[in-house]
Amino acid sequence: MTKLQKSSLLWVYIIMAIMIFTAVFQIYTKPVYADLNQNTDKIKPFYPGEKLTYELRWGMIPAGRATLEVLPFKIVNNIPAYHFVVTAESNDFVDIFYKVRDRIDAYADIDMTRSVLYQKKQHEGKSKRDILVNFDWENNTAIYSNFGKQLEPISLMSGTFDPLSAFYFTRFSEFEDNMLIQRPITDGKKNVIGKVKVIGKETIKSGDKEYETFLIEPELEHVKGVFEKSKNAKIQIWISADNRRIPIRIKSEVVVGSFVGELVSVTEGDPLKNKL
Repeated sequence: MTKLQKSSLLWVYIIMAIMIFTAVFQIYTKPVYADLNQNTDKIKPFYPGEKLTYELRWGMIPAGRATLEVLPFKIVNNIPAYHFVVTAESNDFVDIFYKVRDRIDAYADIDMTRSVLYQKKQHEGKSKRDILVNFDWENNTAIYSNFGKQLEPISLMSGTFDPLSAFYFTRFSEFEDNMLIQRPITDGKKNVIGKVKVIGKETIKSGDKEYETFLIEPELEHVKGVFEKSKNAKIQIWISADNRRIPIRIKSEVVVGSFVGELVSVTEGDPLKNKL
């Protein structure tokens, strides 16, 4: 594999991981987390119909696109649920080296207290996965399968989210400088506590607009792969400092360079669709 191919593959791995596991809640910490009922009386930061589109680049080189979307509510396992979707795809240039076409569907109860179903379809290079994680809250377990092949159930902590629903959960938080956000997270194989720190407010320019944002950083101490091999690796996410809390920019610094996801379009959700 050429150096360019290796760099392209690493870029895809890092950027798609950032977009799909947006807040990167893969951190082992003590099980302390937010009140499960903190969202019930608040104005919601998102509604069905919201769609966020990001251009992805490696340095100055365009390399793909990702979307985050809130679809209409759905009944899942007899539970009224939010339906969140993220898609990621490499552009024609990166396709030459490592084609990516990924989609994740995540379902969380409408009170945003826990996940109820998680689906991930991945096509990355020659690799394909069709992952399903069923949440059984009567028994406090989750069952992971890939193309129908099941693993043994794992035990769940109360209030556990899948990685995508966890991102939407953070958008209910009232950010403050030096705030710590923690939550149980599972991908169906392990149940851990995710941990993200709010660094503080920053004004950034994206395209021709300026945004007041909060900068947040997930801890990466226990994150594997290229982050583990990069001495000063970090992921930074700039969240709009308004009641919508939209991620404006996502950036990673690793040994092979800088990788960025930049917001390029927003479709507003419809509060009138905020019902089944």
